[in-house]
Amino acid sequence: MTDNSYTPPDDPLSVIHADHAIVVVDKPAGLLSVPGRGEHLADCLITRVQQLFPEALLVHRLDRDTSGVIVFALTRHAQREICAQFEGRKTKKAYRARLWGHLEPKEGRVDLPLIVDWPNRPLQHVDHVNGKPAQTDWKVLGHDPDGTTRVRLFPLTGRSHQLRVHMKELGHAILGDPFYAEGPARDFPRLMLHAESLRFNHPETGKGMTFTAPCPFR
Repeated sequence: MTDNSYTPPDDPLSVIHADHAIVVVDKPAGLLSVPGRGEHLADCLITRVQQLFPEALLVHRLDRDTSGVIVFALTRHAQREICAQFEGRKTKKAYRARLWGHLEPKEGRVDLPLIVDWPNRPLQHVDHVNGKPAQTDWKVLGHDPDGTTRVRLFPLTGRSHQLRVHMKELGHAILGDPFYAEGPARDFPRLMLHAESLRFNHPETGKGMTFTAPCPFR
């Protein structure tokens, strides 16, 4: 999938929660989190959020083809507080995904360091010498008759493309992945990866809050 093929969905903005400090939305698949290079990549989630919340500030991102929960800050203080939670690995994230093949055992952990594949960026790859630590826990939710597997993924770190590369390294690429899936595993209408839930402490009250978005695929 090339930049020239960028045709973002025109779904109305789905706001999960908003208060004086944060706004949480459900990002549709196919929409950039932030603008890309070039006018044709200007339409993105933060721009759409800022149409309703002009003061919205970036905290984290989801890949263009990933859907689900994402939070924006509405003050500089909130941005600093939540960013610190992400950097300190104090947030809890859960994703839903469909994988190629029959993944076993029922749960486990991938612990493989990742680094950008410079000649082929934005792709990432495993590098045991120069890569940054990356860990992902998985739990099988079910196996389907078509030979695919439904899983819930829990990233313990937040590397770029982490879930996508880690599942590929298990031998079970995420369905519809234009970068890492091959053959029939690639021939799906979208990347079958969804940020299902996000838990963090509210930047003003310190109260733990969990936000969820229903998975748009089975």
